[in-house]
Amino acid sequence: MGELPLDINIQEPRWDQSTFLGRARHFFTVTDPRNLLLSGAQLEASRNIVQNYRAGVVTPGLTEDQLWRAKYVYDSAFHPDTGEKVVLIGRMSAQVPMNMTITGCMLTFYRKTPTVVFWQWVNQSFNAIVNYSNRSGDAPITVGQLGTAYVSATTGAVATALGLKSLTKHLPPLVGRFVPFAAVAAANCINIPLMRQRELQVGIPVTDEQGQRLGHSVATAKQGIFQVVISRICMAIPAMAIPPVIMDTLEKKDFLKRRPWLGAPLQVGLVGFCLVFATPLCCALFPQRRLSWDVLMSGFPSWPPVTCQPARLQDFLA
Repeated sequence: MGELPLDINIQEPRWDQSTFLGRARHFFTVTDPRNLLLSGAQLEASRNIVQNYRAGVVTPGLTEDQLWRAKYVYDSAFHPDTGEKVVLIGRMSAQVPMNMTITGCMLTFYRKTPTVVFWQWVNQSFNAIVNYSNRSGDAPITVGQLGTAYVSATTGAVATALGLKSLTKHLPPLVGRFVPFAAVAAANCINIPLMRQRELQVGIPVTDEQGQRLGHSVATAKQGIFQVVISRICMAIPAMAIPPVIMDTLEKKDFLKRRPWLGAPLQVGLVGFCLVFATPLCCALFPQRRLSWDVLMSGFPSWPPVTCQPARLQDFLA
């Protein structure tokens, strides 16, 4: 077997991102929770493989599958712009276990006001950590922007949850179980535009096929933010809509009536099962990079094609 060639483009995902299936395979790999179990030595080994390959040095005996595995392990733990190791709970691979715990608790402890406020606060605090840990090097998040988005999203989520909770007091219990979902959806509508407000002002970079920047597009930034909000709301639907229906049925059975302590872990498990599939599949709804037709129509040359990145990975998952 010959030495691995140096022309494999590990700057881009392994699979075709113009298709839903290719994007789904990419995001299933990016969000794989098993990467959290890797030791520091394994992470460093993957980083060395990737950095050496980019520098034109192939690790002896390295196969293409091993190279791609190292690339995804590296991406799962290190910041793409700074190269710094991301704090554990801020990594993309931590999204499913962290969100299943937080969402499961939001759905379990939805009856009392103090627990509603606490878990909505925990959720937005986790989002803030993810946003900061995966901040873009091209359009960095300032402390002021992060603080504004955090306070606004937390306030919006809590206000929505408490407002709807008071309105559903006299409705069937099942209706009240959907209050956390409404609060999360409201927070997403607030958080993402605030986190990417700079892009709404100056636009996002537009490049040619060689990656050379041609300018910026505000219109594409607006579209990207809209797509991220839709994706994140869709991502929450299975995890926050299916378990409440199941739990409402199970809690009427003698099994859970005799074992009420099983309610929380069962709900967390149901949420986790939904998120394992919903997270990558909803991230794959829209391409992260696409042709920018609005830019083509506004003065840039029509050939070669221009592309932009309207939706960023960290925004899908925060």
